[in-house]
Amino acid sequence: MKQAISHWQGDQDIWVYGYGSLIWNPEFEYAEKRIGTLRGHHRALCLWSRVNRGTPQEPGLVFGLDRGGSCRGMAFRIQARDVLDMLPNLWRREMSTGAYLPRWLRCDTEHGHVKALAFVIDRTSPGYVKEPPCDHAIEIIHRASGSYGPCVDYVLQTHQALSAAGIHDARLHQIAQQLRTRTGG
Repeated sequence: MKQAISHWQGDQDIWVYGYGSLIWNPEFEYAEKRIGTLRGHHRALCLWSRVNRGTPQEPGLVFGLDRGGSCRGMAFRIQARDVLDMLPNLWRREMSTGAYLPRWLRCDTEHGHVKALAFVIDRTSPGYVKEPPCDHAIEIIHRASGSYGPCVDYVLQTHQALSAAGIHDARLHQIAQQLRTRTGG
């Protein structure tokens, strides 16, 4: 964490990029949020969840930023005075399994670009999985549940939050529709 913010000067606000559950459950105070686009990474169901949204016997799938393409998500501005209080909790949440790499990436917003802290999937992590085909992903998501609840809820809440923000993710939309059909929702 210290290395990730080593360039930060204590009087500067920082931006954090959300592409999954951070959008609908940031768990930190922010002064502003903007829709933002990252280029060079895309939202993917590419991380096994063996605790929060699955178990070791029945792992779930959660989102990561995988390389290639682009991703529309949400950039959150954290006021300088709140950074040191907020960052440790965010770090525990996102970095507890070591599956992500913290990166400062250019995020394009309607008010110009910002440098945002984003958590990019570490493809060398044992939790990394190449995003499975939709039908296989749906089977995994439908069966898995962990300490934070069913994997289906996680995926559908992410889809709903993106839709509410006017962000369309075609693959996620297809998966969400099929999950709703299977669950009768």
